Amino acid sequence: MSKDVLEQVYQVLQSRVNADPSSSYTASLYHKGLDAILKKVGEESTETVMAAKDGDADKIIYEIADLWFHTMVLLVQQGLNPQQVLDELSRRMGTSGLAEKAARKTN
Repeated sequence: MSKDVLEQVYQVLQSRVNADPSSSYTASLYHKGLDAILKKVGEESTETVMAAKDGDADKIIYEIADLWFHTMVLLVQQGLNPQQVLDELSRRMGTSGLAEKAARKTN
């Protein structure tokens, strides 16, 4: 995945936070608030699961793109950025998933 694409999408999403809700879909989501954004993340998650169950590669890619987009909307709404997620993934590299999960239980 190109970090440049994530950064470009992030910049566009930030520019929509205070935009007129009638000017863009993303601005309207921000205007509706957290519950509307969470609803979209949930919908896109479900659509991703359904696409995977269907086994259609193009549909899976399309739905995951929607899911990533809406989770990025959520990040911006929460004052976070994609680099923080990339940093967390980087931190986990080289750590067994089982060990990482066990470490969460002790914290």
